[in-house]
Amino acid sequence: MLRAMTAGRNGIAFTLDGVDELTFTRILNDLMHDQAFKKPLQVQAREPRAGQAGALTLVFHPEARSQAVAAMQRLKTILLRYGVQVDSVVVPGE
Repeated sequence: MLRAMTAGRNGIAFTLDGVDELTFTRILNDLMHDQAFKKPLQVQAREPRAGQAGALTLVFHPEARSQAVAAMQRLKTILLRYGVQVDSVVVPGE
């Protein structure tokens, strides 16, 4: 899923259906300690709540697109480590 961001930014959004709070926290912890997600990228997180899936969005300026695509691939690897299946991803500009 793709969400347009403001101020000249794009975002690659992952909706994490079926991920509980503990798993979400572990995924987020891995993200925050991985160099693939360093600046100028920004990670926005929405914790899973009752009836609402968690979500992670990689926000980036157009000039950081290649770094964002590499980070997206790394995020997919992290998600697979926790048994989260990624069915499809839409990247701005593709």
